[in-house]
Amino acid sequence: MGEKEIQFCTGGGCTAKLGPGALERVLSRIPKPELKDEALLVGYDSSDDACVYQVSDDLAIVQTLDFFPPMIEDPYLFGQVAAANALSDIYAMGGTVKTALNIVCFPESMNLDVLGQILLGGNDKVLEAGGSLAGGHSIQDDGVKYGLSVMGFVDPRRMWQNNTPRDGDSLLLTKPLGVGLICSAARAGDCDPTALDRAIASMTTLNRTASEVLKRYEVHAVTDVTGFGLLGHLLEMVGEEHSAIVDSLEVPKLPGALRYADEFYCTAAAQRNRTHAADRVVFDGVPFAIEELLFDPQTSGGLLASLPGADARSACEELQRMGLECGVVGMIRKRGDYAILVR
Repeated sequence: MGEKEIQFCTGGGCTAKLGPGALERVLSRIPKPELKDEALLVGYDSSDDACVYQVSDDLAIVQTLDFFPPMIEDPYLFGQVAAANALSDIYAMGGTVKTALNIVCFPESMNLDVLGQILLGGNDKVLEAGGSLAGGHSIQDDGVKYGLSVMGFVDPRRMWQNNTPRDGDSLLLTKPLGVGLICSAARAGDCDPTALDRAIASMTTLNRTASEVLKRYEVHAVTDVTGFGLLGHLLEMVGEEHSAIVDSLEVPKLPGALRYADEFYCTAAAQRNRTHAADRVVFDGVPFAIEELLFDPQTSGGLLASLPGADARSACEELQRMGLECGVVGMIRKRGDYAILVR
């Protein structure tokens, strides 16, 4: 499909998310229920990836939704990316995908074949996840937006949360960073096709395999890295009780990402992420390009897991043997003078 059918959006993919600061201010004004539903194990108060509702001793429902404008021109690939991004929230909770519903905003004046390709791409990813596409909802809009509402299952005794790391844990990242920078360069017409292909391959890869591998280890906390960048989501993980040390040399990077950071193909979303985290992140001799990479908003990014060091290394080696690019990128410590130190 050509540029006349789908064009790049200035806020495509997870760069379209509201900034973390703005979101915090809005959510803080929503009153908490006077009587808490004890079956709601995870809600929005922990900024987790999905909600979890317990229905029996060994079964809970995991529910999430995600949608955004296109960041690549090919409608089929865009559908795959948007679906993989939404499905990732289920995997970040340790769950399995069961059903999905399409969320569609589409201009009436646009060729419906474009919409058909988007939905086909999304359906193919749902099937790859082992789920069933069960319907959806569409509205007429000025621009294209697509995503999924997804429902999955998890054993409540084995679910993962994003804010329960332990002192001494290592941090495992299961995908390379840089898709925001690469898509920004592509939008400006200055991106190496090979770099864009690598970014698209990363964005269309489900986190299913990474999640299944991690289930074989003693995992303490997990989140998926999306619009708030690695550092933004890591801040949610460490909370007020822990600190994190990030080894920037070990962070997996997509080819071309650092070059595009040096050439200032940065997004507004990355700058919102930087502003939000500025007083809680310390950089120790880290080049500007690395800083930008760590703030870069990821679309359909990898899982960031906190687990014992030996387990992190073993899981990383197992994932690498399966062809997935990952890295043990840091460690968790008791809270010190900083929330995150990057060196």
